[in-house]
Amino acid sequence: MKYKLSEVMDLIGGGTPKTTKPEYWDGDIPWLSVKDFNNDFRFVYETEKHITELGLNNSSTKLLKAGDVIISARGTVGEIATIPFPMAFNQSCYGLRAKKEIVTADFLYYLIKHNIHVLKKNTHGSVFDTITRDTFAGIEVDIPDMDSQTKIAEILSNIDEKIEVNVRINENLEHQSLALFSNYYEQSNTEIGFTDLIQVLGGGTPKTSESTYWNGNIPFFTPKDVGFPYTLATEKTITEDGLLHCNSRLYPVNTVFVTARGTVGKVGIAGVPMAMNQSCYALIGKGIHQLLVYFYTLKAIDRLKHKASGAVFDAIITKDFEMEQVFKLSPNDTDTFIRIVEPMYQSILNNSIEKQRLIALRDSLLPKLMSGEIDVSNIDL
Repeated sequence: MKYKLSEVMDLIGGGTPKTTKPEYWDGDIPWLSVKDFNNDFRFVYETEKHITELGLNNSSTKLLKAGDVIISARGTVGEIATIPFPMAFNQSCYGLRAKKEIVTADFLYYLIKHNIHVLKKNTHGSVFDTITRDTFAGIEVDIPDMDSQTKIAEILSNIDEKIEVNVRINENLEHQSLALFSNYYEQSNTEIGFTDLIQVLGGGTPKTSESTYWNGNIPFFTPKDVGFPYTLATEKTITEDGLLHCNSRLYPVNTVFVTARGTVGKVGIAGVPMAMNQSCYALIGKGIHQLLVYFYTLKAIDRLKHKASGAVFDAIITKDFEMEQVFKLSPNDTDTFIRIVEPMYQSILNNSIEKQRLIALRDSLLPKLMSGEIDVSNIDL
């Protein structure tokens, strides 16, 4: 049956308690803003800020219920999530509560996700893009029966749950390895120059006006592509000809990248061979394991970020690396650390690859399930 998108849910507006009232803040109620969305997770589990009951009762913000959907509607438009427990939110978002006689809460999340591009195309606002109530009223959708809704949502939810499990496992493995490295690092008394251990290499960009250089099969790493820790895909790609006509080499798997201009000091690892632009540095070990390059860089990066300077924007320059010192692990500690951590990071890489495949699977199934191209009526779940 066809409905206007606005007819299948109640739209709930948010708000912000007065920031000049300290008694409204730092309470027990999570208060969500756009920065709290996490693309790895369907659910928002943590918020940067919290408010008190007094703040809730003396502002226009509302308390969403578990299962409600939330969408960012101003500025950064189109981030969506499901609320796992009661949560307030600001005026840059809408809470979306399913009208249960028409749609289930889980199906509503995927219905909004399926229509996110349409919502973005129909934004309003002279200053910045905004999803309004009229945006929802102007979009017509097909709604299947409740049994089909339940099956569609369960198929997609199972994939999202597996994605989240992979992310959680990777976070746990990385925290363990960071703690282990810190333990060995703090025991070292051997201070050495960063560039005595690690080679600092640059990148470059092919001419953007030359179409034959772009949209090839070679990932092209820029600061916006930093993964945590691995980068497997990039927003832009270049061709073999593009690689030949820029100042970047093709960097191998496990090359460590550091963002050096604009967004300074993010550290990631190449999960596949890729080229790199001039706003980053590629770090290659001088006879040391690439995982050690990664961990030594993490130790040095906070100091490097503080040193970042530039007339137009902050930047890390090659001289900053040359002046940096790190504590070198002893040979025995190095062998022990690599023996323990190398299989952990292989698992992280494998989980990251599986996550990428699961996202692709979910995103390919979503339109087919929503359109009825995949018939779920005979599926038993």
